[in-house]
Amino acid sequence: MIDLHTHSTASDGKLSPAELMRHARAVGIEVIALTDHDTLSGLEEASEEAAKSGIEFIPGVEISAENEPGTLHMLGYFIDPKDAELVETLLWLRGGRDDRNHIILTKLAELGCPLEWDEVAAYAGGESMGRPHIATAMVNRGYVATFKDAFDRYLGKGAAAYTEREKMTPEIAIERIRSAGGLAVLAHPQTLSLKDDELSDLLGRLTSLGLAGVEVYYYSHSDEETELYLNLAHRYGLIATGGSDFHGPGMLETCLGVGRGNMNIPRSVADDLIQLHEKGSPR
Repeated sequence: MIDLHTHSTASDGKLSPAELMRHARAVGIEVIALTDHDTLSGLEEASEEAAKSGIEFIPGVEISAENEPGTLHMLGYFIDPKDAELVETLLWLRGGRDDRNHIILTKLAELGCPLEWDEVAAYAGGESMGRPHIATAMVNRGYVATFKDAFDRYLGKGAAAYTEREKMTPEIAIERIRSAGGLAVLAHPQTLSLKDDELSDLLGRLTSLGLAGVEVYYYSHSDEETELYLNLAHRYGLIATGGSDFHGPGMLETCLGVGRGNMNIPRSVADDLIQLHEKGSPR
């Protein structure tokens, strides 16, 4: 099994980078990428533990970018964790995330669900606090019954306490990833909420700017969507990647390597990505 989309406590996951690698070994993962939101801080620990566990490790990141009407995330693979420009960009993005968190907590208090900043931060365990940590605090306070309920009623896009935050353009996200020696891949195209022809046009434009791949295999993609994204990848000469978006046990109800039990990511996906990187010339 392989999994090229995972998160740790460095952003909004439940397991530390080392714990995530040990969990990956336990469930039979052969190749894994750590792609925390807007931070590179967990990569060194994950890489060291993956080496001990005999797992092939790919350093990555997931960057939030602006695109209407849905949500656009850009995955970066094989990035240099010490690239100064990328580190500075991610620092700016995390600052925007903190501003957004303060607004969300204010809205929740007005809705009768007050939470303290330190209370939520305690669930983060790392440097990047996000909505999953707020959701966890809401469940533990008894404001909602489940993690999913917190997002459906309060934290998801369009819900009562949802707040937008500063994001960069997809073009800049691609440029930052490439300048850090990485390969840029469009994450979970389903969440873009685009019609098929609109998605095709977007992929064509981003490919001309250096996009290297598209996340074809994903836990919430239907069979029809997976087939569509695979065909679009072939049309534009893009690498097809895949991952579970694993955040930890009980989060998003997805498991490493298999998603919700419906994912079957070919080993060739990782091999193609690795071979493209080894050519030394991102698209």
